[in-house]
Amino acid sequence: MNSTLDAGTPPAAPDSGADITDWRPEDDAFWESTGRKVAYRNLWISIPALLCGFAVWGMWGIITVQMMNLGYPFSQAELFTLTAIAGLAGATMRIPASFLIRLAGGRNTIFLTTSMLLAPAIGTGIVLQHPEWPLWSFQLMALWSGVGGGNFASSMSNISGFFPRRLQGTALGLNAGLGNFGVTAMQIVIPLVMTIGIFGHYGGEPMTLLKESGWIFGAIPAGTPTWIQNAGFTWLLSLLPLSVICFFGMNNLKTVSPAIGGTIPAFLKIIWLYTLSFVPAGIGLYLYLPRPSGLGVLNMWIAMPLIIVSTLMVLKVTAFGPMRENVAKQFAIFGNKHTWSLTLLYIVTFGSFIGFSMALPLAMKVIFGVSHIPDAAGVMQHTQHNPNAPAVLAYAWIGPFVGALTRPVGGWISDKVGGSIVTQIISAVMALASVAVGYVMLLAYSSATPEQYFTAFMVLFVVLFAASGIGNGSTFRTIGVIFDRAQAGPVLGWTSAVAAYGAFIAPVVIGEQIKLGTPQVAMYAFATFYAVCLVLNWWFYLRKNAYVKNP
Repeated sequence: MNSTLDAGTPPAAPDSGADITDWRPEDDAFWESTGRKVAYRNLWISIPALLCGFAVWGMWGIITVQMMNLGYPFSQAELFTLTAIAGLAGATMRIPASFLIRLAGGRNTIFLTTSMLLAPAIGTGIVLQHPEWPLWSFQLMALWSGVGGGNFASSMSNISGFFPRRLQGTALGLNAGLGNFGVTAMQIVIPLVMTIGIFGHYGGEPMTLLKESGWIFGAIPAGTPTWIQNAGFTWLLSLLPLSVICFFGMNNLKTVSPAIGGTIPAFLKIIWLYTLSFVPAGIGLYLYLPRPSGLGVLNMWIAMPLIIVSTLMVLKVTAFGPMRENVAKQFAIFGNKHTWSLTLLYIVTFGSFIGFSMALPLAMKVIFGVSHIPDAAGVMQHTQHNPNAPAVLAYAWIGPFVGALTRPVGGWISDKVGGSIVTQIISAVMALASVAVGYVMLLAYSSATPEQYFTAFMVLFVVLFAASGIGNGSTFRTIGVIFDRAQAGPVLGWTSAVAAYGAFIAPVVIGEQIKLGTPQVAMYAFATFYAVCLVLNWWFYLRKNAYVKNP
């Protein structure tokens, strides 16, 4: 779009202070003179804040592996519930988070939600020092860690408002892709800081590894002192300065958030909506989790939709004052069929990325860390330690690293050739790779020497992560093309919220199938879903008479 300013009239500069009332990114003259600098400053602050959110949200995937190595008195199934709870909480928090930017402003939201991460970081460090504490205390911290997962929806909604349409794919790809490095950073940093008493006397006493562990450079032998509590405490070193930078360096766009009402009222709105979202999540988990943590009366496929619907209804019914009208406006996206098609397509990409990131470390430990040997009756046993097992924590970071690395690439390519054609290609790749990795899991889980299949397993999962990262960028680009600026942010928030339930689905499905002795079935099911979405993408956006041809 060309400048609409009269000749000789300079474009207006953004307001001083946190609030900006004049914002015209589609105006070329405004963008080049003043908009670009402000937009990129907010982007470069947003990225590390989002990175820390992902790190705190995903840390239970690594913590549970080390809990097993340290001999915490919990079963494999119970440890899988910790990653699943964190995943579900983070996904549920994204539902209110998708509304926060419009209600409270970008700077206010990113500052407060980043500061909120301090609570689960400190709480997790405390409970990990007490392996004798009941399971529910660890589950509570996993639930609280979901705040970090919710931050993605508000972060993406915020950044989308700063950039012109032609740069949406690249900007959102950078924010999401580099922010996703929080998963990789967590998987590298946590094993490292657990080997050092970095907080001295204030950080508590170490425990001793009962089983071999590892980090990025290889194995860590049994008998090594380990400060597992540093998995939580270490994030204070980045969260404290980041919170200050967010408060003083970011902006609220009044064109996107017209009724903020001041900083304190904005904070109260955020706290209120987040508190509300914990209620249905907590009730749903109580109905889903097996005894003694819950009632165990609902399966995953009933509990999850129930939590989503009840969260939406709670937000709609309990919103008060100006919030009620604003929340109602956000619900307009649910009347558009493209909201639902793109939600499914985003599950393929981000749902897979975060789901596999959560589930893979513990799955690797269970599948390759034991020798699978039949007993006298010919029944396969999966309890004997495998002395040749790979060091899980030395490899778990690779897939998420590749997925995060390819995410900006996906946005850039999609800006050039169109988002839907990229989504089509990666859906086909993921379907084929899932079938292949399922077959490798079948071979490994029925072998006395599963380590011989580990290289093939890792290569195939890296392909899955790379494809999911590229697809993240392509889906963002498609949303930016189909929806106008007023709805693109809420749609990004909503689709990312639902897709984040992959962090709940993958640990549960993979964990259940491992328990049944058929881990490959989980991957075959994922492959079927990818194939269905490939057809869906073609029908909506690529066929001759598609609803929106893209390209």
